[in-house]
Amino acid sequence: MKQNERKPAFIIAVLFEIIFIYASAVSIAQKQWSILGLSLVSMICLTLPFIIAYIADKKNLALPPGFQLIALIFLFLTQYLGEIKNFYKIFWWWDLFLHAVFGSYAVIIALTLIEGIFIRGLKTTNRRFHLFAALFAFCFSIALGTLWELFEFASDFLFKTHLVKGGLDDTMTDLLAKMLAAFLTSVFCYLRRLKTRH
Repeated sequence: MKQNERKPAFIIAVLFEIIFIYASAVSIAQKQWSILGLSLVSMICLTLPFIIAYIADKKNLALPPGFQLIALIFLFLTQYLGEIKNFYKIFWWWDLFLHAVFGSYAVIIALTLIEGIFIRGLKTTNRRFHLFAALFAFCFSIALGTLWELFEFASDFLFKTHLVKGGLDDTMTDLLAKMLAAFLTSVFCYLRRLKTRH
């Protein structure tokens, strides 16, 4: 991870942490315990992009440019705006939009990881390699999306938040939005890489 990418991400993380601390204080004053639980979980989650980037650096794994910043903004859009400020209720499309963004960006992360890890064999054609990369990236995105749904369920169960709204319908709609976005992004990246590598 480049040093010039870390400073803006760190500043944004501190700003978001302050906002969640304020939300925690307000929730305690108003006895909104689910908001308090969500704020505490969110403060922990804001450390994840830095932990992932640290591990990637140690293992010499490539992450997309601006990974930490994008991950922080995504977490803020889901947790603070979506849950605490009720964007999920105000805008019917907010949940689907964020799940689609997640699905697309997970494909980009996977493709970046593949390019940094795998060395293409001499007998592997461009088309075959990029098809494998796109298929792997699609599956990687779906796996991360499923883990996110499990996180929502665990947060609701342990901290009495309300991340899963509508039960099975909500979960399946979220997964379908991720799958569609991941599929379209994978196809687009596959075709683009084929065109640029010839």
